[in-house]
Formats: sequence, C-alpha cells, structure tokens
Amino acid sequence: MIGRISGILLEKNPPQLLVDCHGVGYEVDVPMSTFYNLPAGGEKVTLFTHMVVREDAQLLYGFGTQEERAAFRQLLKISGVGARIALAILSGLSVPDLAQAVTLQETGRLTKIPGIGKKTAERLLLELKGKFGADLGAAAGGNTHTDAHADILNALLALGYSDKEALLALKQVPDGTGVSDGIKLALKTLSKA
Repeated sequence: MIGRISGILLEKNPPQLLVDCHGVGYEVDVPMSTFYNLPAGGEKVTLFTHMVVREDAQLLYGFGTQEERAAFRQLLKISGVGARIALAILSGLSVPDLAQAVTLQETGRLTKIPGIGKKTAERLLLELKGKFGADLGAAAGGNTHTDAHADILNALLALGYSDKEALLALKQVPDGTGVSDGIKLALKTLSKA
C-alpha cells in the first residue's frame, strides 16, 4: 500500500496529477481542495495517498492533509459511495464544513455537490453521524458548535443568509451565548458587513 508520495510535480490536469518520484511517474487523482493548494509545476510536492486495487486497475488518490485522506476513507466505507463521489464531496466541501454538515445534519450543503441528490445526502449524513462530524471537525481545526450555535446557524440560514455569511457571523458569537442573544449578535455582525 502506498501511503505517501513525495516528488516533483510534472503535470496538473484536474483532477489528475503526474508526480515524478526518482524517475517513476505516478498518476494521482486529487480533490479540488488539494488541487488548488498545489505548488507550480516543476516544484516538490508531498501527498498523503490512498491506493485502490481493482481487478481492472490500480488507482492512487492523493490528499494535501491527513484529515482529507481520513474523510475520503470514511466516505468510501458507505455503501454506494465510490471514489468519484467521495472526491466530488471533498472538492465541494472542506473537511471542517463536511464535519459541520454531518453534526448539524444539513442535507442542503451536500445536495449542492454535483451527483449528490437529496436521498443520497440523507443517507450519507445518517451513516456518517457519530463516525464523522465533531471528532473529525475538531481534528481538522473546525469548531465544535454547541446546540445553541446550531440553532443560531439554522436561524440565519432560514433568514436567507448564505452558509458562508452565517458561519462568519457565528464566529463572532461567544460560546455560552443563548439562542436569542446569539441571533441578535449575529444579525448585528451581518448588518455591519
């Protein structure tokens, strides 16, 4: 099993890379979150990898962080989720955002990803609950939100604010703030923006 690859980045053709490791060129598929953080061609790159051996192919998937690889592996454990869907999910959501979507059971975030319908999103969230979410979000540097934060976030989304706006406003709400006071503080933050 190839767990890590380090070498010179020869080609970047989304979502595939060609990495030269001492004269051997490895084709590696990566999510767009990793792709956007790659160095320029000809520079050194290090990727954490996951290798899939099938009857008709040997495929190598690369990730910029161990958290991304762990999320990919967790997604692959779900029945009906293959590598392409797992890469699409990680291309559409960062690991902390995915963990938060699982914690808050937000199907809307997953259905925005091409190839993920409402039923698939619901099944993903159900199967990932408890296995993913707060634990992986904390490991990836995401905040674990209290129930009050979840209610405040849902209220802001219901008012028509985007995920990004609501999350930025929620960061300004101190821990331990009640729901109604938290909504007021978040709305004040949003009105200043």
